[in-house]
Amino acid sequence: MQFWKMNGAGNDFIILNNIQEGLPAEAFPVLARTLCTPHRSLGADGFMVVEPAQGKGDFRMRFYNSDGSVGEMCGNGARCICRYGYETGLAGPTQRVETTAGLVIGERISPRAYRVRLNDPTTLSLHEELEAEGAVWPCAYVELGNPGLPHAVVPYPGLAGADPQALFRLGRALRNHPRFPKGANVNFYEVTGPDQVLEKTYERGVEDFTLACGTGTGSVVTVLTLLGQVSGQGVQVTMAGGVLTVDVERQGDQVTGLYLTGPTNLVAKGEIFDEELVLP
Repeated sequence: MQFWKMNGAGNDFIILNNIQEGLPAEAFPVLARTLCTPHRSLGADGFMVVEPAQGKGDFRMRFYNSDGSVGEMCGNGARCICRYGYETGLAGPTQRVETTAGLVIGERISPRAYRVRLNDPTTLSLHEELEAEGAVWPCAYVELGNPGLPHAVVPYPGLAGADPQALFRLGRALRNHPRFPKGANVNFYEVTGPDQVLEKTYERGVEDFTLACGTGTGSVVTVLTLLGQVSGQGVQVTMAGGVLTVDVERQGDQVTGLYLTGPTNLVAKGEIFDEELVLP
């Protein structure tokens, strides 16, 4: 099996072209769990499968978390797979990618920079309070697309100096909070300046913090824009893996367009020989 390994601001993925490989769908969770395991295999945050389009897209993207669970969408993954589509001839400078959460439109900005129009918010609650780790935490809740990709957006003053273990415990508790029937990605943030945000995301399906989260970044900026804390134009979000830029189009309290721009990095192309991989 041929693969590409890519990352977007440190959020890393393995890409397999199933148009060429022709594998059954039941093989994908096993591939994700095996190949995404660090040290024992390639290691990655997620696994993406390219398949023929079923509608008006150039191709279809199936996304799997590193634990083998299905992800509705992935913003940085979409940016990477848009570059994959362009460089392999599946799409032109504008890419139309079918995802579980709906159609995503990508744009090649430069050889390494890609911009995607994320799925619009379909569920949005700006004022929630959740009990976890002995305290009450204010947060917002956002779902992008349909079915919705769930995100909790949590202000955390002093985020840069937060105790990693305490933040991990809180992220895990909120990710599994009863308020979220299908769990949630937990995005801690701090506004650090005009249109400048620091963010750390505990990701559902990875069950740990990742170096970046594109849909999480979009969700954070959506909430901050509607709360009037950022302009919604060219908002710079710093994560451990790099800086992502988010633009929000709105009509009143209605978000009509959500755009994520950032770097992509092609790490490797090759063939999978993992001898511990056993497909169903």
